[in-house]
Amino acid sequence: MTQPRPLLLVLLFVLGGCATPTELDIAKQAHEVMRASFKETGQATLDRLNQDLAQSACSIPPSTSVNKEIAATIEKENMASIRYPADGKLLGDWKSGERIAQSGVGKQFSDDPKNASGGNCYACHQMSKQEISFGTIGPSLLGFGKLRGNSEAIQRYTYGKIWNAQAYSACSNMPRFGHNGILTEAQIKDLTALLLDPASPVNQ
Repeated sequence: MTQPRPLLLVLLFVLGGCATPTELDIAKQAHEVMRASFKETGQATLDRLNQDLAQSACSIPPSTSVNKEIAATIEKENMASIRYPADGKLLGDWKSGERIAQSGVGKQFSDDPKNASGGNCYACHQMSKQEISFGTIGPSLLGFGKLRGNSEAIQRYTYGKIWNAQAYSACSNMPRFGHNGILTEAQIKDLTALLLDPASPVNQ
């Protein structure tokens, strides 16, 4: 993650009518409180408090009213950050993808950083008919590939959405898995296959 650009944010939000100077002051004070109280432990280091433009913009209340110009800027910057596989292959193994989707380990101070992180997708989405417990923060993904097909354009969209959701929807609650190094390229290929492969439980 990169440091925020305070002057740019002030111009975007105050001139854009999305936040008052008071709201900006409150956001700045909140950030200072978090930095003062956050204690580094293991892989959970202070650099996690550094925000890029998207994080800063979406953290200033009310984030739900980010205007179209700012949203377009966020999406354009994040779209440019997506790194598609050099080999051109976007689909991996859906069975591996299912294991990644069900795993919530990784990036916590108590996790070994040498081990692969999981996607914890079931915390926000329903992904199979067999699941009796799943999150509802995100939409159901049942039939994702069945509804959309498996064209190259859909593969690129799905891979890109997992890599960096804010490229498609500014201030999305979905983690930017590739952008923030949570998941590897191979893992994102496997998740893309989980969503699109006709044999995957997502599409049954």
